Amino acid sequence: MMAVLGHLTVGSGFRFPGELANGQSFSSIEGTGFAALSKCAPLDIGLIFFTIGFLELRVMKENVKGEFPGDLRNGLFKEGWDNLSEADKERKINIELNNGRAAQMGILGMMVHEQLGVSPYFPTTPGPW
Repeated sequence: MMAVLGHLTVGSGFRFPGELANGQSFSSIEGTGFAALSKCAPLDIGLIFFTIGFLELRVMKENVKGEFPGDLRNGLFKEGWDNLSEADKERKINIELNNGRAAQMGILGMMVHEQLGVSPYFPTTPGPW
């Protein structure tokens, strides 16, 4: 879900202030996805992987045993959850799983359309968008 949001944000023209490792400013990078990633130096790619690894290993971990697999609330955000029936809890868990799957297919579709040279947002529009 964050990948789709990030792709849309960069596609809107938003760039962070600052520079990449090779001295190139973020604002000078044109394009999204693969086009933008190709402008990154190996050190930048390494920093991306390091950050993702840190988040996976140190931040997004289960400190408190959750009620179901993937429950990373760690004892927080329980308002209203305990009042739901088991059927409603199951339904809400499945809705969230399906939203995540839809987002994965969405970013995959955007990446494929970008590689095909058409707009990832309007696939019938030839690039560059």
